[in-house]
Amino acid sequence: MTPFVNFLLYQTGWFCCVLGAAWHFPWLGMTIALGLVGVHFWLAADRATQLKLVFVAAGVGLVIDSTQLWMGVFTFPSGIVVDWLPPPWMTVLWVQFATTFHYSMRWLSRRYSLCACFGFAGAPLAFFAGENLGAVEFLTPRFTHYACLALLWSVAVPLLVYVSDYLMARGQSDPGYRWSVRLKQTHNRPQ
Repeated sequence: MTPFVNFLLYQTGWFCCVLGAAWHFPWLGMTIALGLVGVHFWLAADRATQLKLVFVAAGVGLVIDSTQLWMGVFTFPSGIVVDWLPPPWMTVLWVQFATTFHYSMRWLSRRYSLCACFGFAGAPLAFFAGENLGAVEFLTPRFTHYACLALLWSVAVPLLVYVSDYLMARGQSDPGYRWSVRLKQTHNRPQ
């Protein structure tokens, strides 16, 4: 149940951010998405580890998206606060993405080659969907820019999963939402 709830929180937040930006309500979409991140933290059994991972992902995402913005890979129709930085809702997407590593995307743990493939294929698909919804616009040459995006994410995803694995090894050994951890403890208690 935990992976499903986690995926639902992430996917709902993704649509809120992307559609909010596409419909020129980026702050509304971002606020709802941050509320969903709050729900995730309320449910998470190991909040300290989650918080560290979220901060790392926000930093990595800010560097990657800023680099692509400076390189002229894409532009955003709404939500820009500082011309040379991506809109805040993009950073919230990275924060949301980080909330999946111990839960719905735990299957990527310690599979760094698979993570690279996932980033290489998944990022262009996600951005293509975002572009078709109107949240981002890729500049020409489009193929080159999508390839640049794929390469950057093929490094970013394994890096973030590595950080996730490192933090998990140092934190709680059984991640989950609070109800799943309690159920396991009750089930494993000697009778």
